[in-house]
Amino acid sequence: MQALDEHNAAVVRALCALIVPGSERVWPEVYIDALIVRMPEPDGAAVLSAFASLEPFSDSRESLSARAFAPEFMLVRALACEAFYSDFVAPGAPGPGAYAEIDFSLPLATRIKKDWSYLGVTQ
Repeated sequence: MQALDEHNAAVVRALCALIVPGSERVWPEVYIDALIVRMPEPDGAAVLSAFASLEPFSDSRESLSARAFAPEFMLVRALACEAFYSDFVAPGAPGPGAYAEIDFSLPLATRIKKDWSYLGVTQ
């Protein structure tokens, strides 16, 4: 982790799990951390701020739903969906990824070798 400390990584994982159930098994915080460090400073800071602003609502889906139309929620939701449905699985994460869960097994999709090195994450 480069942008997220242990506490913030746990918050990111918890919020992602509430928004995209099951996503915690791919460790979305690794993907989001890698994105943050590659963003221009104001954007990375905005992402960190968005997650921090939703932390008080990370205890349940019901409390988080009260923030569903807030810009911070929409940003976090977009990142949570991207982290999971891009079929990212962090090194060491139990997985499986989204493609296996939704049975996205078309012939071309099964031949794709996922390479996350552009994010600094190697399998």
